[in-house]
Amino acid sequence: MPKVYITDTILRDAHQSQAATRMRTEEMLPACEYLDKAGFYSLECWGGATFDSCLRFLNEDPWERLRMLRKALPNTKLQMLLRGQNILGYKHYADDMVEAFAKKSIDNGIDIIRTFDALNDLRNMRTAVKATKQYGGIAEVAMSYTMSPVHTEEYFVQLAKRIEDMGADVICIKDMANLLLPYQAYSLVKKLKAATKLPIHVHTHNTTGTGDMTYLKAIEAGADIVDTALSPLANGTSQPATEALVATLNNTQFSTGIDLNMLSKAAEHFREVAKRLTEDNFLDPRVLGVDVNTLLYQVPGGMLSNLISQLKQANAADKFYDVLAEVPRVREDFGYPPLVTPTSQIVGSQAVMNVLGGERYKMVTKESKGLMMGEYGQLPAPVNEEVRKKIIGDAKVITHRPADDISPEMDKYRTEIKDWMEQEEDVLSYALFPQVAMKFFEYRRAKEQGLIMPKIDIKVIE
Repeated sequence: MPKVYITDTILRDAHQSQAATRMRTEEMLPACEYLDKAGFYSLECWGGATFDSCLRFLNEDPWERLRMLRKALPNTKLQMLLRGQNILGYKHYADDMVEAFAKKSIDNGIDIIRTFDALNDLRNMRTAVKATKQYGGIAEVAMSYTMSPVHTEEYFVQLAKRIEDMGADVICIKDMANLLLPYQAYSLVKKLKAATKLPIHVHTHNTTGTGDMTYLKAIEAGADIVDTALSPLANGTSQPATEALVATLNNTQFSTGIDLNMLSKAAEHFREVAKRLTEDNFLDPRVLGVDVNTLLYQVPGGMLSNLISQLKQANAADKFYDVLAEVPRVREDFGYPPLVTPTSQIVGSQAVMNVLGGERYKMVTKESKGLMMGEYGQLPAPVNEEVRKKIIGDAKVITHRPADDISPEMDKYRTEIKDWMEQEEDVLSYALFPQVAMKFFEYRRAKEQGLIMPKIDIKVIE
């Protein structure tokens, strides 16, 4: 048996992190034979932004992608990323939606559902975890890793114990911004292994260039599984390279048992895919560089590019470093949320407004109001009450689980799309992305009727 298991992200996080999630299903299938024989613990292939991207940019049904991958990968566990009560959208949905989504994901081929919440509020993950287990899936619960006065080692150890008590099968350290440094990883994994009986899965990126070392130290401390990406779409804002780690661990006590020949054949295929993504301007060479600003400002790579584009639109690119310096201040005012979807967008947009508005919190987004109102869940630390008053006035703050206020929704959505529905899964697609899904349903029907469709240019990024 291998001593360390590997989850490869080439089919999901790798192209999401480097190439705006634009890999097509037809570009995945030819390599599946090699991926399936390699000996991975799992392949992360669905969830995250792939669902939106399939419908919005690629004219693909994400459910059909999953079914095709399941058929092409009969011997490997398939894994997805779920945002807890947000599912794959950007707001909270009713419990019946979360339950239906977990069931349909497992029915169509998912084995492992990795659930996370941007605030590490376990109330926002409970329904997803319960449904995953009810329908026969493996419930992996992620702790969004960050650094702040409240996010100490002890915080994560206590959180892990609560995750174990909640019924999780695996605990994941989700280090989305590559802030977890090697020796910190060693110490944290050691303490988690002592505090819980569950396998520890470590996920990081290589934005700051420390990812490989972080994995090595985590493995030495007893990490059971790590996430890597095949080399054509590895490193930079993606995960460390699979081949390098497998070769490093071969013939040691941590050997993975993964077949390097199969990796080589799969990588050969994905090099051509990466070439296409580069030619279509989705794969920017800048995402491959090492950026130490991540450690200084704790801003994930994807958030950096969002800030740059927001400032360019406002003809204020020269304010970039002012905004970067404002991000940690906003984060402190907001109770130190980890910077991951959707909190990274909320904090980043507010930092831009604070700098461009000339007065802090003179203008605020509705999402900033929602965060301060408790609509996203419980913030990790007390907020700046002066700032909260400026943003929401005397409005009452929610202290209960936000989804408790949402009535069942599935029947309503089913009625709304009854004329377009071809499968139960369509209800979920529509509920998550109403306008985008409707456009896709229209395209699908026209295609089925043999109508000639204008060629879709997926180079256009909205």
